[in-house]
Amino acid sequence: MTEQHGSNAEQYMNELIEEDELLLQIKETIRENRMPEVSVEPGYGRLLTLLVQMSGARSVLEIGALGGYSGVCMARGMEEGGRIVSLELRPDYAEVAQEHMRLAGFGQQVEYRIGEAIHSLAVLQQEGQRFDFFFIDADKLNYVNYLDYAIELATPGAIIVGDNLLLRGRTLNLERNGPAIQTVREFNRRMATDPRLTGTLLPAYDGLAIARVKG
Repeated sequence: MTEQHGSNAEQYMNELIEEDELLLQIKETIRENRMPEVSVEPGYGRLLTLLVQMSGARSVLEIGALGGYSGVCMARGMEEGGRIVSLELRPDYAEVAQEHMRLAGFGQQVEYRIGEAIHSLAVLQQEGQRFDFFFIDADKLNYVNYLDYAIELATPGAIIVGDNLLLRGRTLNLERNGPAIQTVREFNRRMATDPRLTGTLLPAYDGLAIARVKG
């Protein structure tokens, strides 16, 4: 049997998972606005929809909105009447994301909070907010801090998902030990071993972590 490399497998999966017109439009708008082209991969976008749907989540916290690709994917899986709170550093990015959520039919179900996510998380905690689902896809230096807040803000059985675990291979290179790399390694370790979580790591694309908060 011929060995199949990861990139070939990912290409094969991407060919099976066809992105619809709106998701392709989101990518094009991101490109036109010269925003970072780092939206979640199509296969993981579909997985976000499934995870939200399977968990029955009605309240979602997104850390890092960018152009709204992941937000639309998660909203498509929400229970009727569900809501998303999305934390985004840049108001111009949040504006783009909000327009895409509106086009997807979820404009009234999403709230954007602008500024440093770590500060917004502290405010959410002070407000006594709780969430059923978390998606972490923002600055890597704060990944462990975001995880701590997610556990604190979680309802029993909530799902926590984190993207970009491999940092384009830098996480696996033991000769690379910059602050962001070390933080993501610790995040990965915690997602897999923290006694408050039941978690696993998926190595496809740039890596995805999934954990359930124990009740």
